[in-house]
Order: sequence, then structure tokens, then C-alpha cells
Amino acid sequence: MGSLDAVLNHPAVWRGSECARVAPGIPTGFPELDAHLPGGGWPTGGITEIYAERSGVGEVKLTVPAAARLTQAGRWLTVIAPPHVLYPPALAAQGVRLERLLLIQPASAEDNLWASEQALRASCCGAVLLWQEHVHERALRRLQLAAESASTSLILFRSARVAPASPAALRLHVSRAEGRTVVRILKRRGGGLPPPIVLDLHDTPISRARRAVPPLVRTREPLHAALV
Repeated sequence: MGSLDAVLNHPAVWRGSECARVAPGIPTGFPELDAHLPGGGWPTGGITEIYAERSGVGEVKLTVPAAARLTQAGRWLTVIAPPHVLYPPALAAQGVRLERLLLIQPASAEDNLWASEQALRASCCGAVLLWQEHVHERALRRLQLAAESASTSLILFRSARVAPASPAALRLHVSRAEGRTVVRILKRRGGGLPPPIVLDLHDTPISRARRAVPPLVRTREPLHAALV
């Protein structure tokens, strides 16, 4: 029995009920979520799909701590086709270095994918955030290869109404219940799926920064609060 225990406890042995052993990910900033993610965070060199039940349930806030970590390390964060305008004071309050943020608003869905692929292949880019509902599986595989080529992360935001087959390494469903954000892991590398993870994202530096901005400035400033 002792020999069997030694084999099962060997670091090279993977049990079907466990997360797969993969390269370290980018910590999400939420330990209770990281504990259920292979690599302990957002996959590097892969795609994460976030399906939001509706806009504004906390899907973007989930990514901000990682964005801050990457930009503080000198990596670029590329944001492509967000549905709302950015709010720089809130991002800066959360630690995002704005001089390392690149915002791209392409003219078409095809241009979105092209820009994403180019950014993913750039070694200076730490992560790409892309909003796009429909992406052909062939295009997703191209993006996956591009992410692998430079160990970059792609986080693809989509509506919960869209859930086709996908090569994404991680797929999450995000919703809201009783003022808290509920994250359900739909797919991860490794074993079975954990129960929903409930996070309190309401009182954050982002929300405090937004409350601190005078109302007249927020209504007249072009880059007003919306994305987070």
C-alpha cells in the first residue's frame, strides 16, 4: 500500500479529479478563483472565454487585477472593440499603468480578429482583451496558435447567449446574484468542474474612484465610466 501511495503522490501523476498541471498562469487577484484554475490564474499561451449573463455583472472587473500586474511589469495590455468607453481614473486607481494600455477600435469584426492576432504575436504584449460575439472556430484556432507563439493571453468577452464549441483553455460564465458576482467554470484543463464561485466585487478601488469624481466632470469628460 505504501508503494501505491508513493506513486499516487508523485508530482508527475495526475488524478482525473484534479486540475491539469500546466504552466503558471497570471493570478486573477481573487485567490478563491485561482484555487480552481489550472496554473493558478488566467491561462498563458491560451484563450479564456468569459460569457456574461448581461453587461456589467463583473466580467471586466475580474480581469483588472491581472491587467494591473502585467502593465506594472512593463507588458502591454491591448483592448480591442470594447462596447463602452474606458474610464482611465478607475483603471489607474486599480493599479493599471495607462501608458501601457493600447485601445483599438477596428472598423469590422474581421479587423478585430486581425488586430487580436497581431497583438498576441507581439512578445511585448501580456494580454489581449477582445469583445466579439461570433468567432468562427477556424479563427479561434488561429488566435490560439498566435497566443501560444508568444505565451500571451487572450480573454474573449461574449454574451451568455453564445456558447458554441471552442478550443479555449478556460470558459467561464459570469452572472450576478444578491449583489455579488457568481463565476461558473464551464471548462478548464483537467478534471471535474467545481461549484460556482461567489465573489464580492462591489466595493473596490474602481468603484471608490468613480464615486470620487465630481458629477459634472463625469458627464463632460469623453472617457467616462463605463467599462468597469
